[in-house]
Amino acid sequence: MSGEGRRTVLIAPDSFKGSLTSVQVAEALAEGWRRTRPDDTVLLCPLADGGEGTLESIAAAGGWTWQSAEVTDPIGRRITARWLRSADGARAAVEMAEASGLSRVEPGRRDAIGASSTGTGELLGAAIDAGAGHITLGIGGSATTDGGRGLLAGLERAGRRLDDTDLDVACDVSNPLLGPDGAAAIYGPQKGAGPEDVATLDARNAAWADDLETATGRRERDTPGAGAAGGVGFALLAIQDHFRSFALRPGVDLVMEAAGFDDKLAEADLVITGEGRIDAQTGFGKTALGVARRARAAGVPCVAVGGGVEPDGIAALATVGAIAIPVVERPQTVEEAMAAGTDPLVRCAERIARLVSLW
Repeated sequence: MSGEGRRTVLIAPDSFKGSLTSVQVAEALAEGWRRTRPDDTVLLCPLADGGEGTLESIAAAGGWTWQSAEVTDPIGRRITARWLRSADGARAAVEMAEASGLSRVEPGRRDAIGASSTGTGELLGAAIDAGAGHITLGIGGSATTDGGRGLLAGLERAGRRLDDTDLDVACDVSNPLLGPDGAAAIYGPQKGAGPEDVATLDARNAAWADDLETATGRRERDTPGAGAAGGVGFALLAIQDHFRSFALRPGVDLVMEAAGFDDKLAEADLVITGEGRIDAQTGFGKTALGVARRARAAGVPCVAVGGGVEPDGIAALATVGAIAIPVVERPQTVEEAMAAGTDPLVRCAERIARLVSLW
């Protein structure tokens, strides 16, 4: 295809965490592309992995309306949390970070031991009460390590009917509930847990697992993903038989489905994805790799832009035929890169578009 031919470009990045949402990243890349190739068709499909920003990514696809509910935040305060309802009312998207997220609590008030996931159960209940039969729940970004006890309490308090609900849980970690690779040991410290707190949380979750597994007849503490969101993955796995259907799936796959990614991919001649860092973690199923895999299966070239790009990330993407391109334009600190805003992304897209125009 010659450089003069019009092309359809699908822009499907994750957020640049701590800096820009996926919607902001997608819009900046689109702006840069249009400056260089204004006659091309540009499709936007901002993505997320189930954590903060998941709702914005799904809403950007259209066909959803914002809803809200009063729920309990991680430290017991009443707050207003958002969720999404499809135009026909049959589906809903819920984000744990809205109700029980670490960003909901000021650093000085975080409580690693006492933080509860009750609000997420209440938010799920609101979606069920509204008539949504199919719910996508993103469980990233939580402030809690309560084993999902609070979530179940939030659901049970209102006598939720789960047998009419299909629940898909967006989960991008494979940790078990307990032990050195479990919820408390791996993720507790970033939620404010010191070494003694980690031991306390792990022991508490072990006792909780004994009780819940006895009650449900399902041993799920070692199931990959049980340690997600401080053990919310475990609680949902343990009660999965109460739902009409249940699945714990990679977050990026669920968000791509909700955002209509495959329909847009079918029209594309080129895909541009990206995330804050393209590094060794990219190879474990982060958004850029998930997009690149789908692009390759569809026979569409893929470019991944990263705020930082490392050899391991380049290699991981190369295995699925994608090319990694750094956004940074000069040596700088991470703080400087994050403070630069969207302008470097705009210029990065301009450079890629000029390359495409060469052939």
